[in-house]
Amino acid sequence: MSEQSRKAAVVIPIVVLMGAGLAWGGSTHSPQVAGLPLFCWAVAAAFVIQWLVYVPSLVLRTERFFDLTGSLTFIIVTVLAAVLSTDLDPRAGLLAAMVVIWAARLGSFLFMRIRRAGADDRFDEIKTNPLRFLLTWTLQGLWVAMTSAAAWIAITSVNRVGLDAFAIIGLAIWLFGFGFEVVADLQKSAFKADPANAGRFISTGLWAKSRHPNYFGEIVIWTGALVVAIPVLRGWDWIALASPVFVALLLTKLSGIPMLEAKADSKWGGQPDYEQYKARTPILVPRP
Repeated sequence: MSEQSRKAAVVIPIVVLMGAGLAWGGSTHSPQVAGLPLFCWAVAAAFVIQWLVYVPSLVLRTERFFDLTGSLTFIIVTVLAAVLSTDLDPRAGLLAAMVVIWAARLGSFLFMRIRRAGADDRFDEIKTNPLRFLLTWTLQGLWVAMTSAAAWIAITSVNRVGLDAFAIIGLAIWLFGFGFEVVADLQKSAFKADPANAGRFISTGLWAKSRHPNYFGEIVIWTGALVVAIPVLRGWDWIALASPVFVALLLTKLSGIPMLEAKADSKWGGQPDYEQYKARTPILVPRP
């Protein structure tokens, strides 16, 4: 077994345990379904769906289903949680709609992107190593569960609170983040579709305000969802705070910005225009 495989074999159980801890903490006020809290079922489903799709993906040595599976998991689990929850109220319905709309938009965008590209070079080595590939899918299960935690906890909670200022403010935050992310993605797609921009980096539109405006929008989106959920949270339900924190850490410290910054530096590092762009443009939070 290679060193990378051994590391993956160690990390996979840790990731699953993290998911189990989230499931336990967020289930305090979740109704029982077939002997387990509904929130536990939601977290478990987030992992199981990834593992089911991992099998044919490994056989076919393809990553084509990866992003689409993640987005569909958000939608499937959120809808089931809403259907099986106790006395679904407007707040829970609002949160479910926020998750589903975001996931449908992002999933379709990523699916079309990989169809145009034909492959995702991040997976070139990973998909040939069964354990590393399994780790990637398992991490996606944790990503889905942690990201959705605030919304799923509120949706599945027996605590119900009518719509209030938290719902209005949280929705406004979510709409701002959603719009920011969508516009940033559309601007970059249009830029890359223009043959005149081949081999160039984008530095216009929202990309002149932030080097990663889509990620800024993503963090804002899940902050808004948390704000909507706050009035419902009790006791261990506050583990929902992990949702936007996890998204922020993932994008700024792990798989998001560090990887893209390194890739950009390898392509354009040392070029005067790129170095000027980096010097004047914040890495994440837009400059007015």
